[in-house]
Amino acid sequence: MIKKITAFFFTLMLLIPINGFAASNSTVSVDMNYLVISPAEDGSTNVSVMADYTNSSKEEYKGNGNGTVLNVTLPEGAKGLKFLDSKISYKPTEKGFITTDPIPANQSVGLQYSYQVPKGKDINITFDYPVQIMQVLIPEGMGTVEFKGVQSSNQGLYNFDNKNYWEYSVEGIQVNQPFTMTYNKDKQPPESASTANGSSQTNSDNSGTSSVTRSAPAFHNPGHVRMWQQSILHNFNPHIFLIVLLAIIIAGISYYIYFRRKAKLEEQRLGADKEEKAFKLLMSKQKAIMDKILELEEAHEGGEISENDYNRKLAAYKEHLVQVKLNLRDFVE
Repeated sequence: MIKKITAFFFTLMLLIPINGFAASNSTVSVDMNYLVISPAEDGSTNVSVMADYTNSSKEEYKGNGNGTVLNVTLPEGAKGLKFLDSKISYKPTEKGFITTDPIPANQSVGLQYSYQVPKGKDINITFDYPVQIMQVLIPEGMGTVEFKGVQSSNQGLYNFDNKNYWEYSVEGIQVNQPFTMTYNKDKQPPESASTANGSSQTNSDNSGTSSVTRSAPAFHNPGHVRMWQQSILHNFNPHIFLIVLLAIIIAGISYYIYFRRKAKLEEQRLGADKEEKAFKLLMSKQKAIMDKILELEEAHEGGEISENDYNRKLAAYKEHLVQVKLNLRDFVE
């Protein structure tokens, strides 16, 4: 289960661009904060969290100097705190927990943990650091969440490992900004929210036919009349001929515009197909890397590879993931 949660969060990390908090005065900020909310058997609420804390300074971040590097405050009443990543040193506190490992300059660390909120209690959250984006995910059919104190948006359904999640997004959360999430396992989002709202516009030109009867001038220039009678077209009615000629000219211009536009649309379509193929290739690489990470975890737990080989391969996979993420950024930004 932990391996699936880790792979799930890794996939989410690749879909969100990391821009940081350029306008914030804080050395440390939370670029991404993911919460997966689901009901527990006893009626309480399970909350699984992955947060990516970034040190934007050029020096190693050591916290307040008293051994505390990061301070994480949990919602009031939270219980059953579990750490899903043992690579970082944690110490529980009365209001949450702290970490004691310094954050290298211009680097990020990811914290993975879970806790439960008692039945009937709201999830009251306050962050100790500015948060760029918070994503809240709820398995389809397991309820919905309402926010108070922040602006949120329903991003629709997100599919991972053949399972759908309702995705909610909150951006620009400030330090010590309190807000509340009310989770209701019995209330489901409306069906209309499962599809992103879009609008298509169809432009059509309606042309009507009108006949205007005009009286021909009683007198034509004799020279023009003589020129027409001496031409090879003298058997045609000059007025009808003029109408036909104008119709041909208008049709020619219309066809020219039509085929120019069609060629341009075809160019755009080919360009879009090329980008779509590139995006699908990157997504395939992403899935393949995630599968390799899961296989590596299983091999390590089964004692099939040494600790050194495990760490070396895991580092290589993560480095590859970062490169894929950089390439995907061009598509999602």
